[in-house]
Amino acid sequence: MPEPDDRLRNLGPKSRAWLAEIGITDIDALREIGAVEAYARLRFQFGRSISRNMLHALAGAIADQDWRLLSAEHKAELDAAVAQRLAGA
Repeated sequence: MPEPDDRLRNLGPKSRAWLAEIGITDIDALREIGAVEAYARLRFQFGRSISRNMLHALAGAIADQDWRLLSAEHKAELDAAVAQRLAGA
């Protein structure tokens, strides 16, 4: 398994290791799959140990910004998209 990219913004070693376990090892792979799908796959693999903060961190990594700077509206859109995605899983 490839080593996770330590330059993924907002994501510490444990989060990067989780992503690597589902096949996401760099920002390009994360961008390709998107924050919502990556989060859904993480939840499927690791259950409730994956929090909504992870969803926001993933979106921040894709945008190359601190996840805490995402607007409340953007976070709400992400949360709604995840709820819909998980309901269909």
